[in-house]
Amino acid sequence: MPIAKARSWGAARLRNYGKPTISGQPVGETWEVADLPESIADGQSRVVGGPYAGRTMRELRETHREDLLGIATPAPDGAFPLLVKFLDAADNLSLQVHPDAAYVRLHPEAHLKTEAWIVVEATPGARVYRGIRESITAEEFYAALASGRVLEHIESFEVSRGDCVYLPSGTCHALGGGILAAEVQTPSDTTFRVWDWNRNDPSRTLDLDAARACMKFGASQRDGTKGFVRFAEAPTIDAAGLSTRRLCRSAFFTIEWIDAHHASSIPLAPTGIPEVWMTLAGEARWRTDSGAAGSGTLVAGCGTTVLRPAAVEPGSVELAPGTAILRTFCASPLDRAT
Repeated sequence: MPIAKARSWGAARLRNYGKPTISGQPVGETWEVADLPESIADGQSRVVGGPYAGRTMRELRETHREDLLGIATPAPDGAFPLLVKFLDAADNLSLQVHPDAAYVRLHPEAHLKTEAWIVVEATPGARVYRGIRESITAEEFYAALASGRVLEHIESFEVSRGDCVYLPSGTCHALGGGILAAEVQTPSDTTFRVWDWNRNDPSRTLDLDAARACMKFGASQRDGTKGFVRFAEAPTIDAAGLSTRRLCRSAFFTIEWIDAHHASSIPLAPTGIPEVWMTLAGEARWRTDSGAAGSGTLVAGCGTTVLRPAAVEPGSVELAPGTAILRTFCASPLDRAT
């Protein structure tokens, strides 16, 4: 069940994807799959239908841990290893950074946050801001920040549907206005604002001391995963009426975009690793062979997010022509061994 979050920079496009609204406030995010600590308000997803309807992710994890997680590498606190969202930006988000591993070791209340944005919609000219130019030193960056010239040192990219932006922890970044994106990240809600486009909003304070402690410069911003992948340039496999593009493979998640060119069927079989499927266009019908889970069929229309656990009943996912699926795999020890 999506959890709507009011944000000052929010737009109105998520309503077109069946997402909840908040009276009198723009919705900037919906949390699609969340298993965050109790200290974070509305940080637990609930199951919508079937025999576990109404249960939270924490409850499922505690009672059906092996079926849910399998061999996936859990979060450090044992939680589900991903937080999956939609972001809908009418205005630029703040230039910000998330804690890296070194910062988290010294500040147990903070949580590592590595993420990726996948562009679902973008107005012409919309941009993302990712990383500090590698030739820029920390001293040069903070001098530019103090003098109002910080954007001179930030890499930016014009984006379109299907493009992927990978953001390892410690990378300075901002999502630009006019973009509706899916976000896949490690389960954290810790953000340090560096610059807020001179909005001077007292409710949106800057966190410069914390940002300085974890912001990366030069080659340290690279962790081996490509930072920006154009949809048209992503490695692609075409088979059985489906095009599958590999957008991102990192130590924390792997993300693919699947397009169905005609009616297609994908077998359901246990893999031992949970997956998150987001229907971005069209319709997917999930069927179990036995029909034991409710009617045995789940219709996932545009905007629907399905968490496929590590253990599943045999069946199939049937995609209507024109369906687009964003498929995210949780990481496991086997990933890191290859």
